[in-house]
Amino acid sequence: MGGFIFHVMNRGARRGTLFVESGEYDEFVRLLRLAVRTRPIRLLNFCVMPNHFHLLAWPRTDTELPRFMHWLTATHAKAWREATKTVGQGVVYQGRYKAIPVQTEGHFLRVARYVERNPVRAGLVESAADWTWSSAWHRDVVPDRFPLAKWPVPRPANWLEVLNTPQSAAELAAIRKCVNRGRAIGNASWRKEVAKMLEIPEAHRLSGFRGGNAS
Repeated sequence: MGGFIFHVMNRGARRGTLFVESGEYDEFVRLLRLAVRTRPIRLLNFCVMPNHFHLLAWPRTDTELPRFMHWLTATHAKAWREATKTVGQGVVYQGRYKAIPVQTEGHFLRVARYVERNPVRAGLVESAADWTWSSAWHRDVVPDRFPLAKWPVPRPANWLEVLNTPQSAAELAAIRKCVNRGRAIGNASWRKEVAKMLEIPEAHRLSGFRGGNAS
């Protein structure tokens, strides 16, 4: 796992809503910030949606991502059950998180845009930077408040304009196809190389994420 960038996702059990009030979103972002600091990982992007979340993470070792995600989801699930007074009523997340390898050249910017455009596609805000619970807001509206890592490629100077321009139907379909099938996001030869290096079938489903009410 070390060295690859991963598009990481998880959602509420039975597609249930995880976040309603602003305080619920704030608490998850607080835990995400704490996770980055106490279980260090290069977090490049994130976006928290009503029933799921997206991250773009760049672990240095094979153990960084599993350790980070285990703490984040277990801690949040416990806090969520306590806050909603539903302790003992089953799991909070639908299953293990999904981690999709992303090729750097070209594909990274497409996935980064896909992640940060989620609230716009869902009709929650008109501008991506208006969604308080995403890296777009933390990076471009209130800089230096969140420990985001430097991207592996230069960020376009007009990134906010790029974010607020809809992706083509073909681009969205290509990303969603990879997400739904658990396939690495990149060109064909790179996907085969990644599948071999990670010892997984090229179209292996890494976990159970099936899309959701994020786009």
